[in-house]
Amino acid sequence: MSVTPEFRPAEPELVEEARELLGWQAEELDLEIPPARAYAGAWHLVLACKERARLERLEYDFEGLKALMQLEGLTTLQLVWRESEGRFHARNPFPVGGVVEDPATGAAAAALGGYLREAGLLQAPAQLIIQQGETMGRPSRLQVDIPLSGGIVVTGQAVEI
Repeated sequence: MSVTPEFRPAEPELVEEARELLGWQAEELDLEIPPARAYAGAWHLVLACKERARLERLEYDFEGLKALMQLEGLTTLQLVWRESEGRFHARNPFPVGGVVEDPATGAAAAALGGYLREAGLLQAPAQLIIQQGETMGRPSRLQVDIPLSGGIVVTGQAVEI
């Protein structure tokens, strides 16, 4: 269970710099889920893309993204593609943690669920399934339970190391 989540729209300059470091084009963003800073115990930058193929290609400037994230106080980037109303696919660059990508990020899943609720982008109570780690061969399935108010509950399964 997370702390009570919060969010705020991401500044256009932050979005542009993150996009450039990721190699994403502006037209690839799914603006039905606007870029946002989302919090449920740690801050994450949420960027949604329109197509799964965009999400599957993750190559970025490791040191550049790490520096941006440190400057902005971000733990991960929560990159998502919405397959359906209740199913998302995610990738989480984590250069501040010393790795290219995290295969199962419960904190980011909670932040996403809180953002979607607080921004009115879903009707709570709700449940989401987030598939993460698939492309890196370490699939995880995170279940995000979003109550009417308060903290977000994340459970699920991941591949053990």
